[in-house]
Amino acid sequence: MFRKMRRFKQQISEEECIRILKEQPRGVLSLIGDDGYPYGIPMDHLYMDDGHLYFHCAKEGHKIDAIKKCDKASYCVCDNGYRREGEWALNINSVVIFGRIRIVDDEEKKAEICTGLCRKFTDDDDFLRKEMENAFPRVNCLELIPEHMTGKLVNES
Repeated sequence: MFRKMRRFKQQISEEECIRILKEQPRGVLSLIGDDGYPYGIPMDHLYMDDGHLYFHCAKEGHKIDAIKKCDKASYCVCDNGYRREGEWALNINSVVIFGRIRIVDDEEKKAEICTGLCRKFTDDDDFLRKEMENAFPRVNCLELIPEHMTGKLVNES
C-alpha cells in the first residue's frame, strides 16, 4: 500500500528514525483539510514507548474538523543537520510517518501526554503544575498511530 523509498541508499534505520522522533521537539502534521486541500501545521510532539506520537491542541478548529472528516495523517520531522568538515552543505535526516490520528478521550492518558510534552521543554515543576491546573481543562490530545514510517539522510548539495 505504501511506496518503497525511491532513493533507498539514503534510507536510515527504524532505530535512527525513533531517535530523531524522540530528540526533535516538533514537526509538521498534515491532514486533509477543507475542500480536500492539504492542511499542514507545525506541532510539538511526544514519541512514547508504544510507538505512537502524541500532540496537544485546542478542542476545536481546523485540525479537529479535519480529523473528524478523515483520520488519515502524515507527520514529518527533520533534525538540525550537520556539516562534514570542509563542506558547505547540510546533511539532514528526516522522518515521515503515515498513519491514523484520533482524539484521546482518556483523562489519565491526556495528563500523561501533557506532562510528557511539557517535560520535553522544561523541568520547571511550578510551570507544569500551573499549566495542568489552568490549561489542561481546555486541551485536546491527539494520538497518531503509525502504519508506515521511513527516514532518510539528504545532503543539500
